[in-house]
Amino acid sequence: MNLQLLWYIPNQAQPGHRGDDVVADHNSLETLTSHAQALEEHGWSGALLGTGGGRPDTFTVATALAARTTTFQPLIAVRPGYWHPAKFASVAATLDHLSGGRVLINIVSGKDNLAAYGDSEGDQAHRYARTKEFIQIVRKLWTEENVTYRGEHFSVTDSTVVPRTVVRGERKHPRLYFGGASEAAEKVAATEADVQLFWGEPLDGIGERIERASPATPTGSPPSASNGCST
Repeated sequence: MNLQLLWYIPNQAQPGHRGDDVVADHNSLETLTSHAQALEEHGWSGALLGTGGGRPDTFTVATALAARTTTFQPLIAVRPGYWHPAKFASVAATLDHLSGGRVLINIVSGKDNLAAYGDSEGDQAHRYARTKEFIQIVRKLWTEENVTYRGEHFSVTDSTVVPRTVVRGERKHPRLYFGGASEAAEKVAATEADVQLFWGEPLDGIGERIERASPATPTGSPPSASNGCST
C-alpha cells in the first residue's frame, strides 16, 4: 500500500483551533487556500476538513480549495444525520467529477450538537446502525445504477447518481474513512469503511484494534489503517 500523507486544515468559525495561531482572516478563502497550496507544494496528498455544529460547510470549503489547486485531495468530514445518503452521494460524486477524482470522505458518527441541524442522536447502537446503512447506500449509488434499498433508517428507490464518480485503476469511488474506538464503531469500520482512522496512539494499542477488526471483514483482511485524527 502506498503511503499517503494528509494534514488538517482548521476550517473553524473561531480562530485558534488545535494550535493554529492565525487570527485575522483565519477562515478566509485566501488563508485556507494558502494551507492547501502549501501542502500541495510540499508533496502532501491533502488534508482533513472537519465538520460539526457552528463550522463552515465542508463541501463548500472543499469545492473552493479544489478549484484553486491541482492535486490537493480534500478529506471531507460528513455526518449521516446531516445528510440523506442519496443527496450526499450526488454532491460528493459531482465534486469528484469536477476535481478529477480528488475527493476523500470521512464519515463521522460521534456526538455533536445534532439538534442544531434537526437531527436526533439516539443511542449509540442507533447511531452506528444508521451509519452502516448510510455507507452501504452511498457505496451502491457510486457503483451501481437504479439502486433500490430498504433499511431501518434510510431508503432509496430506483436511484442513480449523475455524474458518476471518477473510476481510475482500482479506484471505483472516493475512499471512505471512518474512526471510532467503541465496539460498535469498530464493527462498522471493519465491515464498511475503506480506511480506519486512529488517533496518534501507541502502536501496540493500534495493533490490538486492527486484530479485533480483522475477523469482521468479509475478505478476511482489515481495512487500511491511518494513524491520524479521527475527529
